Amino acid sequence: MPLPNAAPSPFRSREERERDREEKREAVLRAAVRMFNARGFHATSLDDVAASLGISKPTIYHYLGNKEQVLIECVTRGLELLSAAADTARAQPGDGLARLRSVLRSYALVMMDDFGRCVVRTGDEFLSSEGAALFRARKRAIDLSIRALIEDGIADGSIAPVDVRMTAFTLAGALNWPGRWHAPDGPLPPSEIADAMVDILIGGLAPRA
Repeated sequence: MPLPNAAPSPFRSREERERDREEKREAVLRAAVRMFNARGFHATSLDDVAASLGISKPTIYHYLGNKEQVLIECVTRGLELLSAAADTARAQPGDGLARLRSVLRSYALVMMDDFGRCVVRTGDEFLSSEGAALFRARKRAIDLSIRALIEDGIADGSIAPVDVRMTAFTLAGALNWPGRWHAPDGPLPPSEIADAMVDILIGGLAPRA
């Protein structure tokens, strides 16, 4: 219990130190992912990232690790956003088509986020064998989640009988591309682009009379 009339401590609490560390780590990660997306992984050095923030390269090592570890953190963040969208959609009420629409819209929005763009623009060749295996496993889990939603829709009649594997690949392929062509300063906000794309894709899945 603090003493009465005690002067405020000039030292930060543990919670304040942890919050400060997370804010700095997030700033470094955002700077890195934006530079990877703009220049490419090979053309970007950690010196470039450090210079953009006015810090030293050892500071990046302190918060995130080496260059590959930084990239893995970036793509992991993007894949976690996609996984969370799939989990949320699976738990929602409604038929399979409605839940698939939900996850596709979230998928499109993630692909217009810095970390989603990094997932699309990063190939396995940029990673070590261990990093590439982790990357592929996470992408596979998302693919299986989309397939499961398609299967649910076929089972309840809200989605026409289709080749589930081919449909999942087609949907993901279409929704990956905003990560390459979307301009953040373009005339349409990401939400409108996501809605328009999903409307086009869903129109091909509804059962025919």
